[in-house]
Amino acid sequence: MGAFLRDPSVLVEALRTLFLGWGLSPGLTTLLLYVLGGLVLATGPMLWVIFLIWFERKAVARFQDRLGPNRVGKFGLLQPFADVLKLLTKEDIIPAGVDPILYWAAPILSVAGVLLLWPAVPLGLGIGGNINVGVLYLIAAGTVGTFAIFLAGWSSNNKYALLGAMRTVAQLVSYEVPMVLILLIPVLLARSMNMQDIVRAQDVWFIVYVPLAALIFLIVSIAEIGRTPFDLLEAESEIIAGFHTEYSGMKFAMFFAGEFLHAFTIGILTAVFFLGGWRGPGAETYPVLGILYLWLKGFLVYFVVVWMRATHPRIRIDHLLNFSWKFLTPLALVLLVVAALLDKVVVDLGTWPRALAHLVSHGVVLAVTLQIVRAWARRLPRPVVSEPRPVARPQPQPQPTGTGD
Repeated sequence: MGAFLRDPSVLVEALRTLFLGWGLSPGLTTLLLYVLGGLVLATGPMLWVIFLIWFERKAVARFQDRLGPNRVGKFGLLQPFADVLKLLTKEDIIPAGVDPILYWAAPILSVAGVLLLWPAVPLGLGIGGNINVGVLYLIAAGTVGTFAIFLAGWSSNNKYALLGAMRTVAQLVSYEVPMVLILLIPVLLARSMNMQDIVRAQDVWFIVYVPLAALIFLIVSIAEIGRTPFDLLEAESEIIAGFHTEYSGMKFAMFFAGEFLHAFTIGILTAVFFLGGWRGPGAETYPVLGILYLWLKGFLVYFVVVWMRATHPRIRIDHLLNFSWKFLTPLALVLLVVAALLDKVVVDLGTWPRALAHLVSHGVVLAVTLQIVRAWARRLPRPVVSEPRPVARPQPQPQPTGTGD
């Protein structure tokens, strides 16, 4: 056990020796190990979704002064299993006129698009992803989920689903621009696109270097997954359920699971890029501890995402697009240019002087941004408030006094 805690790769070597002892060829053994690793990497997050569903329902309920699940099992812990049983036994309705191949492929791709992000994630020292161009892979794999949402709306033969799909193009593609610009900042600071190298470079967490970049990354990530207040892809009050209006049963459950898993995944990615990833006390001696540190940091960011969902109302689609193109994208571009130019000057000053220089630059950018926003707000036309007009009270009508016939 101690050997496994110090070097988890001993388990892989033990399995390799076992397979070779069974008479399997080295090539087939390597293939089986890759398949087993992929199954573990996919099964772990999918099982974790069960807890996330329960936690988010309880947390949002507490934020809104409700109880949440509390009947099925202790503290409602068995409620997700009851939901899965209901969805498994629910009638699977396929509307007339759908494109069957795309209609069935969309929910599968929605989950696969999230799971494709995990091979690039460094879970610990020597554990998990170690892709040379990990950030580039992350950006490319992230588009699969967008493609799945578009396919779901397009293939459903429903005008509300199609509106949700069109909003996908407008919203998700728009917010990918500031996301790419922001991801270039930790790449510049670490001098590498390998996410393991980005984690190792954080002797001081990058959130100390570039706090505004970390905030923008979290905001655009929430917009990318369509969470409140950016859930215009669904918008039940406007377009029923948006892109998944025509889905029921387990196909709907796959969209549901993909959304929850994606929300936790952006917490993990925020921890990797800005919170030191798996680094922590003893993580280099016992790499398994690194998995725990990364999970805790990711869960902390995930709690912030849940917090935002419980407290913010949905915004309008025009405000959402303006926020991306007119505010986040220019600000992200300015932060990227400032980080690139400043780091050339301070790269040899040492860890903390370099971090403080970047932090001061972000303070200056924030102050200038606030002044620009304040000046822009002053130029907006003020709403005209008219005095309320007095309401004339109806006069009582005289009652007839005659006796009649």
